[in-house]
Amino acid sequence: MAGKNTVPVTVQGHEYRIRTDADPQTVWQAAALLDETMARVRLRSRSVDSLDVVVLAALNIANSLVSLREARRPLEGVEDRLEALIELVEGVSEPAAPAP
Repeated sequence: MAGKNTVPVTVQGHEYRIRTDADPQTVWQAAALLDETMARVRLRSRSVDSLDVVVLAALNIANSLVSLREARRPLEGVEDRLEALIELVEGVSEPAAPAP
């Protein structure tokens, strides 16, 4: 089992050291997404309260996540249904055994 790494990230000009066993690139991408979302929220809302900006950014990101999950929901179980259809087609397409 690999130990946890410390990954430095910068969000809104502040550096944070994140202890994680995740890939550092993933942590940097997450921090960049948060930083970009916070900057966009700050511009649109013209809020100077950091807590308000963080909460609104978190809600934006959570909304995106929920939307992605909802979009994928119709695909759940598709593999099982396709396998069942393939088995059905294969069963129908097999040549009938010659009559004795």
